Amino acid sequence: MDKIEKKLMHYMSRAISDYAMFQEGDRVLVCLSGGKDSFTMLHLLHKIRRRARINFELFAFTLDQSQPGWDDSAMRVWLEKHDYPYAIVKKDTYSVVLDKVKEGKTYCSLCSRLRRGNIYGYAERNNFNKITLGHHRDDLIESMLMSILYNGIVRSMPPKLLNDDKKHIVVRPLVYCQEADIKTYSEAQQFPIIPCNLCGSQENLTRQRVKQLIADLAAQNPKVPSNILGAIGNIQPSQLMDDNLWDFRNLEDGLTALSEETPKSKTG
Repeated sequence: MDKIEKKLMHYMSRAISDYAMFQEGDRVLVCLSGGKDSFTMLHLLHKIRRRARINFELFAFTLDQSQPGWDDSAMRVWLEKHDYPYAIVKKDTYSVVLDKVKEGKTYCSLCSRLRRGNIYGYAERNNFNKITLGHHRDDLIESMLMSILYNGIVRSMPPKLLNDDKKHIVVRPLVYCQEADIKTYSEAQQFPIIPCNLCGSQENLTRQRVKQLIADLAAQNPKVPSNILGAIGNIQPSQLMDDNLWDFRNLEDGLTALSEETPKSKTG
C-alpha cells in the first residue's frame, strides 16, 4: 500500500507543481463529496501540505444534498479522528433535481450545477480563495470523448481555472492519477464512502459507455488513455477547423508574395 500511496502522492505533487496550484497563504476549500476520489484527495493533500515549503490551509467541505440514504456519521468520525477541520452543510437540492429533470433524463448536470453554486457561495462567505475538486485522469479523458462524441465540442476539465465570477481559483490535484490506483488506495484505507443514490441507479449513463470504450481500446493499446490525456495538453489549433481561431475566407491574404523573378536556368 505504501507503493500506491507514494505513486499517488508523486502524481499529485507533480500536478500541483506543473500548474502552480497552491501559493503561500492560500485558504483552500477541499470538496469532500463522500466518494473515493475526494477522500483520497483530502487525505493525501494533508500529507503533502505537511511536507510543503509553503504554508496553506486545508478545510474540508461537504454538501449534504438530502439524497435518500445519506449518512455522514462515519465521515464525521473519520474527519475528527484525523483532526481535519471540516464543515458539512445541508441543502435540499435533491428535491429540486427531481422536480426539474424529466423522467428518463440524467440528473448529473443539474445536480452538479446546484452543488457548484453552493460550494462557491460557501467559499465566498468564508474567505476561501482556492477550491479543490477530486477529478482524476480518467474523468478528464472521458469528459473529452463525451464532449466530442455527444456535444460536438473539444472540451475537458482544466487542472486549474478561474471561475466565471472571477472570485475563486478551482484546482484538480488528481489530474495525473489513475482511477484504478485511487480505488485500490481507497479500499485499503477503508474510507467511509457515502454512495450517491441519486444518479447511481440510472443505467446506461453516457460516461459508462465512454469508459467502456476507452477500456476496450486500452486492452489493445495500453497507451490509449495516456495519449488522450496528453492530447488535452497538446492542442494544435492550425490543424483544426474552428473559424473563431482562423479567418479561413481571407487566409490567402497572409500568403507571402511570390517573387516575380523567374529563376534562371543553368547551362553547361
